Amino acid sequence: MRIIDVIDHTNVLDDELVHREPQDGSGDFRFGSQLIVGESQSAIFVRAGTALDAFGTGRHTLSVANLPILASLIGLATSGRTPFTADVYFVNTKDLPQVGWGTTKPIYLNVTTGLGILLLRTYGVMELKITDPMRFLKQYGVGKASTRLKDIKERLQTILLGEINSILLKSGVQDLVSANRVLEEIEGAALVKLNEKFEQLGLEIKAFEANPFDTVTVPIEELRDIVPLDTWLNVLERSKRLDIGMAAAQNPGAAGSLASAGVGLGVGQGLGAALNPNQGAQSSEMAAMQQQLMMMQNMMMQNMMNQQGGGAQTAPATTPAASVEPQTKEQIQALIDALDNKLASGEISEAVYNRLVTKWEDRLKSL
Repeated sequence: MRIIDVIDHTNVLDDELVHREPQDGSGDFRFGSQLIVGESQSAIFVRAGTALDAFGTGRHTLSVANLPILASLIGLATSGRTPFTADVYFVNTKDLPQVGWGTTKPIYLNVTTGLGILLLRTYGVMELKITDPMRFLKQYGVGKASTRLKDIKERLQTILLGEINSILLKSGVQDLVSANRVLEEIEGAALVKLNEKFEQLGLEIKAFEANPFDTVTVPIEELRDIVPLDTWLNVLERSKRLDIGMAAAQNPGAAGSLASAGVGLGVGQGLGAALNPNQGAQSSEMAAMQQQLMMMQNMMMQNMMNQQGGGAQTAPATTPAASVEPQTKEQIQALIDALDNKLASGEISEAVYNRLVTKWEDRLKSL
């Protein structure tokens, strides 16, 4: 047994959060020993894995008076002269500036344009401080010889990005510009929202800086590891619809064969069977997507029939293709997505695009 009469920790590392004395396990102390707690430190006695009495900056002589909880556990049969076993944890409470953070996986937002999803990434720095040493120690320090910033950084980053994502979702942003506007607000007044979570860890974000968001493009298969399955399915279906529209636009003669072969219907059925071979009935969402595909194909057929007639003739009223017009929100949005694609590929002029999009967006708002 080695009695420790002076307990301190002076060589504090820059990224050190918690340090245990002695390092190799519990120590033997006795009342009358000296505890020296430096500036920006808090010392907490732990016995049998339970955090007990805490001390602030200064020199303390251990006694029954300042170790009431520990004294009640070890008993005072020998007036405190018998050595007792415990751990002493020194918690670093100084400011920790320039703590880097960033998106390891992109933040995703569901939007109404394009493929229906926006992937964002950013990075920055923050200044942290342990404001509740007892709470922090109980969660991250007890039982460890040392706790460094790197040991909990992933946890902190997960909380931080989760809160940023939550704030973005509640704001309803739909594009990169709006997302960056919200990010600027987080750096200012909205910082209190981030600290609501960090307070539960005994921490505070004293300052927060972020670089502007930029967008990320990933293959659809990799997207499956970033977003929930239902979101990924929606993106996959939108992508297939755009591919079909592009192929038909580039090869007008193939549109009729595409429709007659049921390509649009087969996309939905094939996808459902591949993901869930035991599912006999189609979901209502998949059925709606298939309906959108057929609607787009019929509209393209009508357009090509008009073109083949030199633009002066119109398909007879009894022709099925001519009677097809988007009715639901989903059908109208599918048509707008197709127009986006046609403008991007140069198939229609910007004037025609603006006129048609304005028309169908007005219709969409009226629904």
